Amino acid sequence: MKEKQAPDGWWESARKVVSPNCDARPMGEVSLLVVHAISLPPGKFSGDAIEALFTNNLVVDEHPFFAEIAHLRVSAHLLIRRNGECIQFVDTDQRAWHAGRSCWWDALSREWRGALNDFSVGIEVEGDDVTPFTKAQYNALVEAARWLMARYPQLDRSRITSHARVAPLRKTDPGPAFDWAYFDQRLSASGKY
Repeated sequence: MKEKQAPDGWWESARKVVSPNCDARPMGEVSLLVVHAISLPPGKFSGDAIEALFTNNLVVDEHPFFAEIAHLRVSAHLLIRRNGECIQFVDTDQRAWHAGRSCWWDALSREWRGALNDFSVGIEVEGDDVTPFTKAQYNALVEAARWLMARYPQLDRSRITSHARVAPLRKTDPGPAFDWAYFDQRLSASGKY
């Protein structure tokens, strides 16, 4: 049975927290999913610092690291917490500011593409390079990926990648702790994607 589509790019399974750090997609294309990992402060989980960062409300006095990043204007479409809770910051029809300087080899069009925010969805999974991600997070990521692939026909498994692969000299996330084989197995078992 096909999942019911919302009239806009807000996922009904996610709690909505609106980020101002977004704008219109220049061509309306969505054909790439970039998986990230984030923890704020680094190596610490829970709390509201990620939401505060994505909504420009980070309190710099709460941790020394926050003073280094409070000026950033960044976001992601979705955040998946350690318990599997999903928070959506940006309508997936809009451009979130998540990939930064990056490029990706599009095997289908046989070309290198830059400006990935223009055509990608960014999902942050709460974690770091060394801490194993939870089953609840993989479950939520599979459900989010299935929803996105049903919504955007150009998106398939070959168009899901990591931040590390699109920005290899700058980023390492989601890192070696992310089990791509397990994610692929779960995604394959969930439907014909």
